[in-house]
Amino acid sequence: GQRAATVGRRSSAIAAMGSTARASHALCARTCRFLSGRTASRPGLSTRRPAAAAAERAGGSSAHRGPGRRGWQWRAVRARLDVAVRPDTYRQELDVKIERARSHFAAAPAPAPTPEVPHPKPLEEIHLPPTEVHESARSNFRMRAEFRVWHDGDRSYLAMFDSDDPKTPIEVPSFPMGSEKINELMPAFIEEIGRSEVIRRKLFQVNFLTTMKGDALISMLYHKPVKTDEWEREAEEMRQRLGVSIIGRSRKQKVVLGNDYVMEEIEVDGRVLTYKQLEGGFTQPNAGISAKMLEWARSTAVSDSADAVGEATAPARRNDDLLELYCGNGNFTIAMAPMFRAVLATEVSKVSVAAAKLNAVANDAGNVAFARLSSEELTLALDQGKRFSRLDDVPPLESYDLRTVLVDPPRAGMGEEVSEFVSRFDRIVYISCNPETLAADARTLRETHEVARFAAFDQFPYTPHLECGALLVAKGR
Repeated sequence: GQRAATVGRRSSAIAAMGSTARASHALCARTCRFLSGRTASRPGLSTRRPAAAAAERAGGSSAHRGPGRRGWQWRAVRARLDVAVRPDTYRQELDVKIERARSHFAAAPAPAPTPEVPHPKPLEEIHLPPTEVHESARSNFRMRAEFRVWHDGDRSYLAMFDSDDPKTPIEVPSFPMGSEKINELMPAFIEEIGRSEVIRRKLFQVNFLTTMKGDALISMLYHKPVKTDEWEREAEEMRQRLGVSIIGRSRKQKVVLGNDYVMEEIEVDGRVLTYKQLEGGFTQPNAGISAKMLEWARSTAVSDSADAVGEATAPARRNDDLLELYCGNGNFTIAMAPMFRAVLATEVSKVSVAAAKLNAVANDAGNVAFARLSSEELTLALDQGKRFSRLDDVPPLESYDLRTVLVDPPRAGMGEEVSEFVSRFDRIVYISCNPETLAADARTLRETHEVARFAAFDQFPYTPHLECGALLVAKGR
C-alpha cells in the first residue's frame, strides 16, 4: 500500500487517472505489480499453477523514496512471471516507464566510489527534448516465444516458471502477448505431440518463431538423439499437418525439415522490406515496434525535428555516407540505405554478417558494404590505415564521407572508448535497449554533442523494459 501511494504521487499520469478513489487505488496497485513484476490472481490471466507457489519474495523493478536522483531510487530486482495483457492501463504503465527512462538523464549526487573510479563526480543533467512516444499493439505483439514442455504422466503441456518458485511449472495454455500465429500453434502443437510418443519422448522445450504475414518455424529441443529415421518421418508428417517448418535439436545434432529461417515483411515509410530471420539468430520480437523504430531512424537522417517522422516516404539521397556499428542482420542498415549515398556497416558476428548480406541483396540495397570488424578494429583502420583481410570486399575507406553514425549497442552501452570514437561524427543516431547506459554515454559526449531528439519504443509492453532512441548532434555545427 505504501509503495502504491508512492508511485501514485510520483507519476502525474497516474495521479490524473481515475475519477474515483477506488479507480485510482486500483490503477496504482496494478502499476506497482507492473513495476515490481508481481502478479496477483485476476480474471484473464492465462496461466495455471499446478502447485502452490512459495511465499512471495521481492521481484521485478521497484521504485521507492530515498536518497538519490530527485529523491528517487530505482532498484533492479528479479522479474516474476506475468503473461497477462492489461489494455486498460497500458498507456499509464508506459508513461511510468518513460518517466523512469528520463530520470536517468537528471542531475544526481556522485555515485559510490569503485576501484576503477575512486573519486566519482556528481552526474550533470542532460537536457532532453519532449519524448516521441511510439506505442505497441496491446496484444499479440511478440513474434517469438519459448516454452518448456512439461510431462505429467500421459499428459504434456507448455509451461513457464516463476523466479520465486523456479521448480514449479506454470501451465500456459495461451499467450496473449504472442502473435496470433503462436496462439494458433500452441494447442495444435500439444495435440500433435500427444499423438506421437516418438515426438513427445525426451522433448523438454519448444521455440516458436513467427512473422507478421503468418510464416512460422517450430524448434523442438530434446534430451535424446533426434537424427533417426523414425523421428524424422513422424516430424515430417507433423510439419505437413501444421504447415510450418520444424527443427529438431539435441546434443550436437540439428535436423531441419523445411527451412531454418522465416521471411519477415515489414512496411517502412510505404515500402515493404524483406528480412530473412534465422532460427537461433537475434530478431526484434515486436515487429510492429520494429517498423516504427526504422521509420524514426530514417527521419533522423534528414531532420532534427520530431515532425519529420513520416516525411521520409520518398527521401532524396543525402550526399554523404552512413557508418553503422553493431549492425546485426542488417535490420536498420536496409532501411537506412536509401537515405545515404553509401553505407558502411560493421558487426563482429560472422553469422549476423552473412544474414545481413542476404538481406541487402533481397532488398536491392546495392550501396551497402558490410565488414566483420569490432569498433576498435574500425578505429585502427580509419585512423591508422591498418589493413584487415575482412575489408578486402569493402570500398577503400578513404572513399567514404562519413558524417552520420548509427549505433545499436548491447545493454552495456558503448562505453568511453566507442563514445570517444563516435564523437567525431556530426550526427549520432543511438538506438538503446538500456536508457541508463544511454544516459551514461550521453554524458560522455556532452562536451561535443547535445540531444536533439528523444524517442521511446515500447518493444516489451507490460514489463519494466523500454527501448529508446536519441539523435545527438554536434554542437556549433
